[in-house]
Amino acid sequence: MQEVANTQPRRRPWYRPSLTVQIMIGLIVGGAIGWLRPDWGNAVYFLRDIFINLIKSIIAPLVFSTIVVGIAGAGALRKVGRMGIKALVYFEIVTTAALFIGLAIVNFTKPGIGVMLAPSSSDVIKTIEQSHPKTLIETIVHVFPSSVIESMVRGDVLQIVAFSVLFALAISAIGEKGRPIVRAMESLSQVMFKFTNYVMMFAPFVVGAAMAHTIGTQGLGVLLNLASLILSLYLALVIFILLIFGSVIAIARVPLRQFVRAVREPAALAFATTSSESALPRAMEQMERLGVPRHIVGFVMPTGYSFNLDGSTLYLAMASVFVAQAAETTMGWHMGLGQQITMMLTLMLTSKGVAAVPRASLVILLATLNTFLPAGLGPIGVAIIFGVDELMDMGRTCVNLIGNCLATVVIARWEGEFDDRRARVFGTPAEADLNLKSGDVAFADAVAQGD
Repeated sequence: MQEVANTQPRRRPWYRPSLTVQIMIGLIVGGAIGWLRPDWGNAVYFLRDIFINLIKSIIAPLVFSTIVVGIAGAGALRKVGRMGIKALVYFEIVTTAALFIGLAIVNFTKPGIGVMLAPSSSDVIKTIEQSHPKTLIETIVHVFPSSVIESMVRGDVLQIVAFSVLFALAISAIGEKGRPIVRAMESLSQVMFKFTNYVMMFAPFVVGAAMAHTIGTQGLGVLLNLASLILSLYLALVIFILLIFGSVIAIARVPLRQFVRAVREPAALAFATTSSESALPRAMEQMERLGVPRHIVGFVMPTGYSFNLDGSTLYLAMASVFVAQAAETTMGWHMGLGQQITMMLTLMLTSKGVAAVPRASLVILLATLNTFLPAGLGPIGVAIIFGVDELMDMGRTCVNLIGNCLATVVIARWEGEFDDRRARVFGTPAEADLNLKSGDVAFADAVAQGD
């Protein structure tokens, strides 16, 4: 009689916690160090820079190989086009919901009432003013690279995705002659996931260093001055997760417990480092382990980092109305609900492709405020927000990551390709056995490392 596989997780010794627990410990210890010894926080910040550089070196080959393997082996142009349309429709619905939840919360809490817009000569704001958000046409043109090598060097994920999709379709079109390239890409994909596992071993130290620097440089004074805005943002993010993500999870029949288990580690990493890039490779790996096909992960998640930034979109809605409320306090200028809705519709367009712009959210925010507010108030408002932007960036980056992970599961379910069997065994000894049988050595190693 065949023995039934044990799907219960093995107990890990207390002295060898999972990577998620290690990251949370790093968050707490780093925050304490930044508060008690700010100079130490500044001294160890270089660890974050090294980690981000290593992660950036992973992204281009990982995205390229993942998309090529998935699409070249999975299908025709029609299938890719259908998946892309579904993804864009989903992105637009969810980001629009984020805008209007942000608008509702900021009008309820009114964090800008009582804030005075004092003139500022910040060099940072001058730099931001020199940047400009791309128009819709410019964003579309930007998607297609003139040199894929240059795109990979810059880490322009959207251009890498576009080239990878076309390259994969060309491989699929030539049939058997393209199989050696697909096999090479399969090997490269496995190598890059293994490389990611090695880099992630240092994540707890990096998270601690990043938190120590953030608390050490920002201090509690800045936090208290704009506490109302910060608390309003985090309240809105929590409501958005419960209301919108919760509804999506129920409608798409996403296995909640396994999904939370899959995203908690990359979400903690994104929160601490305020960098979507730092968590992208691990998030892609976790979604594949959860049961999302490789070609969907490789296409939807990188694309989502330009078109599905739920946390950043919600932040833009709140920050823009916050400055408008402060303008009312300062000079009696009032922005009505109709103007606010018009501003939200503008943000629906200008926030797309936001990841391709340096200091993206602040650039979009300043451009929008300059359009709707009296002359000169936009830069002053952004200067005030800039002081606590990094603290708010932690929350919005974390929600961006969760939203893009959820998007991959939704599109996989919509396409009828989500692997429920893999989802059921996620994070258990049975998953490691399944990974080894299918040749996914890096995934098996990730199970052993801890999720």
